[in-house]
Amino acid sequence: MTSPSSRTPEPPLPTPQPVDGDVYVTPRYLAGSSGHGDAGFAPVSHWPHHHLDDGPHQLVVTSPDHRIRIGWAGDDYDLWTISAAPDAMSSPQWMAIANQNTPTELVSALTTALAHDWAEDSDRFLHAAGPWSDAVAPLITAGWTLSGPARGRLHVTAPDGQAGASIDIVNRHPDEAITLWAGPSGWGTRAGIAFSSRTPSHLIAATAKAFTDPAPLPRWRDTLHPRLAAHATLTPVEPPQAPVPTPRDIRARIAVRRPVPVGSVPRWSTATPSALLPARPAARR
Repeated sequence: MTSPSSRTPEPPLPTPQPVDGDVYVTPRYLAGSSGHGDAGFAPVSHWPHHHLDDGPHQLVVTSPDHRIRIGWAGDDYDLWTISAAPDAMSSPQWMAIANQNTPTELVSALTTALAHDWAEDSDRFLHAAGPWSDAVAPLITAGWTLSGPARGRLHVTAPDGQAGASIDIVNRHPDEAITLWAGPSGWGTRAGIAFSSRTPSHLIAATAKAFTDPAPLPRWRDTLHPRLAAHATLTPVEPPQAPVPTPRDIRARIAVRRPVPVGSVPRWSTATPSALLPARPAARR
């Protein structure tokens, strides 16, 4: 029989992480920008980081061989510029640009796919683009509506009309072959990720799938644009619950409880005192 002292101690319960926001936004594509690029860079946090003082991008993260570049312009409308090239010195084969209103978690879907694709002996992230239908397949599967052509573009629209994809079917090598968008039109509300013509379809599809993810995104209510809030469903973020104590925790607390001194009677106790009361004097006649 194993003695209690030789047992392997149980790992401590994880500490609940605070949510960066006070409301959850549904659908997630109406959450707007979080104001920082943490989620977008998280999948490639182990790649080389280059902090630049000059130029439009304050931070550029590259794959170890510099074939993939992810640029963040913290004070520009075109907030993200992501590209891939056959080698470190070549011009980009394809490029994706996301604006300042795009939820960072949607950009994270693209950087996650790139981190998965990259290897020194692989060029999967450079594979020739397939048909546009492969790129927007997650939207069609989710029940979004295909329409057009109109003015040389096909359109895929979400059921609420607040997100979609625009597909160029006329130009041979457009810089905006497929654009994923969300939110009401306007400089401060319309999110957009534009992919150039040679972007591999599976990378666009990975980004499009993030638009259809039913999981909400946390945001601060005061920083959410009113026009986005008007079309979204906002749910208050509940504070994290303290972990439920286990039987072992309860036993440990009992073991360290201070003993009650013998013979003492708390003032609030209803127990009979141990000492006899003095005799009551006889009543005078």
